[in-house]
Amino acid sequence: MRLRHGPLLTALCLGAAFPLLWYAAWQRRQGNDLGMYQSQFLELRQRLLYAEKESKRRSHELSSALREIKRVVAKRMNLTTNHTDGVNWKVLNLTRKLPMHLTNIYYYLPHLQEYEDAIFPNVIFGQQRTGVSLVMGVPTVKREKQRYLINTLHSLLYELSEEQKNDCIIIVFVAEVNAEYVNSVAESVKTSFPREIQSGVLEVISPPAFYYPDLSNLKKTFGDSEDRVRWRTKQNLDYSFLMLYAQPKGTFYLQLEDDIIAKADYIQSIKNFAAEQSQEWMMLEFSQLGFIGKLFKSEDLPFIVEFFLMFYKDKPIDWLIDHLLWVKVCNPEKDADKDFGRNVLHKAHNNPPAKVDTSLRIYQQYTLEKVYEGKDCFWASAPVAGDYIRFTFLNPLKVEKYFFRSGNMEHPGDKLFNTTVEVLPADEKLRKELVDNGSKFNYPARKDGYLKIGAFENGIAEGSINQSIGKIQAIRLSVNSDSPVWAILSEGSVTVRRKFQSDH
Repeated sequence: MRLRHGPLLTALCLGAAFPLLWYAAWQRRQGNDLGMYQSQFLELRQRLLYAEKESKRRSHELSSALREIKRVVAKRMNLTTNHTDGVNWKVLNLTRKLPMHLTNIYYYLPHLQEYEDAIFPNVIFGQQRTGVSLVMGVPTVKREKQRYLINTLHSLLYELSEEQKNDCIIIVFVAEVNAEYVNSVAESVKTSFPREIQSGVLEVISPPAFYYPDLSNLKKTFGDSEDRVRWRTKQNLDYSFLMLYAQPKGTFYLQLEDDIIAKADYIQSIKNFAAEQSQEWMMLEFSQLGFIGKLFKSEDLPFIVEFFLMFYKDKPIDWLIDHLLWVKVCNPEKDADKDFGRNVLHKAHNNPPAKVDTSLRIYQQYTLEKVYEGKDCFWASAPVAGDYIRFTFLNPLKVEKYFFRSGNMEHPGDKLFNTTVEVLPADEKLRKELVDNGSKFNYPARKDGYLKIGAFENGIAEGSINQSIGKIQAIRLSVNSDSPVWAILSEGSVTVRRKFQSDH
């Protein structure tokens, strides 16, 4: 029996083994199939990613081609007005010449990634002239009072020969996003200079609506107010935009402002001076004020702009260029200061300690402290009636005489007009008596106790002070009517009778 049962057990074992062998073989086949499917899936995923990348690239190329077609069509139809489609960076040759890629701009201004056309300028008027020797950038912003732009353009274009006009471009950059205001400025320029607009020597551009980032939460530095920090930050962005637009158009770029007066034959003087340089240079300076009159090689502008964009929130533009020169040229002095001829724009005096303040809107870093301390001139936007400049002495002093000079060699017209010099006696009892009964020193008395002791004539105020007044607490320059021009105080001197200086 046992022998009979042997084949049966063998048969049973073999019968049970067959399903197991079949299952193992099926599993191996399934495993091979799964690996194959995973490999195919990964390959398909790679192809889809590549296709997506190619699609984006070709979409970008098609967009660029479409903008190029629009530009060519517009040019052929001579559409020079209200050209709001913008000029592609590629058309301006920036993609070839810029050492920084557009991604660098997006890095410094990340908000631009949300707006496709936020880096394309609105060319309102322009014939897209290129290949000139000199490109001049004139930024202009909305002012509360008088505009100087048209006078500045007259000054720049006056007596230029046809040859000079054909070899330069003046770019007016209306640094505002309000379309109504931008168009009003553009129309004003076109009305005043129709031939220059038509010929291409004069262009008017503006930034796109979304170019500027949020400027409402900037860090205060250097003791500047929130408004002033916002103003100087926007100004850095304005210069950067204008310089990038101008870069491929000519050999040299000259930075100007909208309130300057050009000297006769200025273009030839600039070209001659640049040609005379025997050493390499990054910037030539034709004005000592701020960022005005700075000449650059156009090939250097991309590098300069990238530096500006790195630190546009941190410091004023002229400080940034000084830092760049220090790093790049290893020389803090500016080239033109040594060779071009330097006019003295302010004069230092040894004044007594005082607290200074003013109601005027200060331009850039030209503060009242600097002129009083003899470090620089004081420069402010156009004064209005009621504005003042005040020097309050830390200790009351016997002041013997005073001298104030407004305007300077480069801006002789920026003077103080209809402005009086007033002093505040330190004796409060005397002040009350003067207010109640009038002045006994032949000086008209103000209601606040100040005595009018002099006035500006032809930009200068000087005189001696009646010593019977006694010690003086403060000196004030009071503006009595609106001024059509900005104001520069280039010199301020207060002479004290030394033997009384220690009295209390």
